[in-house]
Amino acid sequence: MNSPTGYQDLLDFWFSEAMRKRWFASTPELDRTIRERFEPMWQQACAGELDHWLDTPDGALALVIVLDQLPLNMYRGEALAYASEGQAVAAAQRALELGHDKAMPQDRLAFLFLPFMHSEALADQDRSVELFRAAGLTGILYWAEHHREIVRRYGRFPHRNEALGRDSTADELDYLASDQAFKG
Repeated sequence: MNSPTGYQDLLDFWFSEAMRKRWFASTPELDRTIRERFEPMWQQACAGELDHWLDTPDGALALVIVLDQLPLNMYRGEALAYASEGQAVAAAQRALELGHDKAMPQDRLAFLFLPFMHSEALADQDRSVELFRAAGLTGILYWAEHHREIVRRYGRFPHRNEALGRDSTADELDYLASDQAFKG
């Protein structure tokens, strides 16, 4: 199993032309590849062993991707998909405090902001919309506003309920059965 030791391997993989096409349209094969290749890195990040990556813009971005994006692929449909969400938000917040966002191209900047969009905290959702709007990332701004409305309405993302062992309300079940439902 290939276990990269540095963040450049992850960034090269994540921003490769082939991966760009799959960012929001993964496959079971890609999810498996990501898990085989990067699960040890995610485990290190969860243990706080990669926090020093926050010292540089590229390192901070890589840490945020490891904590936010990778588990969504590696553990799709499982509770572990959301296990490092709080750490991802904290890493993104620290990167912003350090001004790393000012040194980042827009296609990468979006990934620095995504932990706020993935959070079930309404304050993080508001921050997400604010960040995407201020950066002029209008294509993703639509989704930030959409996610915020879900959290505003339900206090959480209903599509996560099954994976997290949460009971869904009748209103959430109606929403999940509708054409408007976001499935993650």
